[in-house]
Amino acid sequence: MPGRGARETPGPRIRVLIGSRVAIGPGKADLLAAIDRTGSIAAAAREMGMSYRRAWSLVRLMNIDFVSPLICRTTGGRGGGGARLSELGREALQRYRHIEAKAGASVADEMAAFGRLLRSPPTDGQ
Repeated sequence: MPGRGARETPGPRIRVLIGSRVAIGPGKADLLAAIDRTGSIAAAAREMGMSYRRAWSLVRLMNIDFVSPLICRTTGGRGGGGARLSELGREALQRYRHIEAKAGASVADEMAAFGRLLRSPPTDGQ
């Protein structure tokens, strides 16, 4: 991630919709990846700077929007509970990342030209 005040290259942000609801987009994909890394919804939420309640809400919505759950919870016990991506969850995340990469590559020249039309982000926090 670029440092504060660094100029980022603009790019497309892909969202897959079901009606008007986002089935998966950049934030949900990042949450899936964080759950995969940490093995926990709570740890993923902390890593992303979001509340557990918000993370759990996104997990619930994703599990509803797909043909089967993307995230499986494991109950507590000696080692505590956790969460993991299902096979469908791994496939959905992989396919979404592939779509992002293809979209970005297909418009890279246009986005670079468009980026020159934009101001740099403010460096004083505004």
